[in-house]
Amino acid sequence: MEELLLEMNHLKSCFFTRKGVVPAVDDVSIQVPKGKIVGIVGESGCGKSMTAKSIMDLLKYPGRVVEGEILLDGKDLTKLSARERRKVRGEEVSMIFQEPMTSLNPVVKVGKQVREAIMIHQKITKSEARERVLEVFRQVGISEPEKRYECYPHELSGGLRQRVMIAMAMVCRPKLMIADEPTTALDVTIEAQILKLIKELCDTTGMSCLLISHNLGVIAQMCDYVYVMYAGKVVEQGDVYTLFDHPEHPYTRGLLASIIRLENLPERLSTIPGVVPNLMHLPEGCAFCRRCAAAMERCQKERPGLYEVGEGHHVRCFLTEEREAAHE
Repeated sequence: MEELLLEMNHLKSCFFTRKGVVPAVDDVSIQVPKGKIVGIVGESGCGKSMTAKSIMDLLKYPGRVVEGEILLDGKDLTKLSARERRKVRGEEVSMIFQEPMTSLNPVVKVGKQVREAIMIHQKITKSEARERVLEVFRQVGISEPEKRYECYPHELSGGLRQRVMIAMAMVCRPKLMIADEPTTALDVTIEAQILKLIKELCDTTGMSCLLISHNLGVIAQMCDYVYVMYAGKVVEQGDVYTLFDHPEHPYTRGLLASIIRLENLPERLSTIPGVVPNLMHLPEGCAFCRRCAAAMERCQKERPGLYEVGEGHHVRCFLTEEREAAHE
């Protein structure tokens, strides 16, 4: 049994709007073992980023965590005061955001921004903090760190800005790093470098990582375990080999079928029909039933639970339930 660093149990986060309640994260349970990389995958609007922001206590009004627990080394973050949560955020758990140009302050030099991140959490002098920043800049592969320290974000390339964001996330030596689409808007060469860097940092420091992506190729390359999310819920979970070799949920199969394979290019690309449903007006039954070619009558009226189909492999689908019952 692997030792867990992060354990989310039945987490529910909602946005309370004038038009109604939006369950952005609905009864989600995720485990991140120590030293492992765990992936969350799904289309835009499935709740991936909201899950990350719930962990980081970054949900903006009118959103908030309403149920469940978030255990970090056994400590429930939802029970902490606002001050205690701020101490955890950055020092024990850090986050890399999607777009570094909007995440970095455009009028403050990047070295100072990373330096501030460490001085908020640790009692060290400016000169000591500067040396730590330069050390982390070298660690994340930023060339000429002293020169880059004095640069503004617009003076750096997209790849360097993302390395600065990783340095900011790493400077306090956190236990867990959450990477939310860390290679968005980067070209494929830089993307490969950033992903390799994150994996190397996890291997060398023992840090855990929760990697959020819509790119299944990235998930397959990076992760030990995978959670597939749809409409705010986990619809399939398992280790990366099981999930890619034996996908069970129709949504997971649809995502895998949509990957372009150069060795066997089809005349027509595979797609999943329809779009993610409005979370304020979800179907009565399974959230995926209107897009599912295998939907049955009960799918329209009942909501499936998570069924275990193998060790650590769970699927939220009536097809799986009926097949397992037939084998018994």
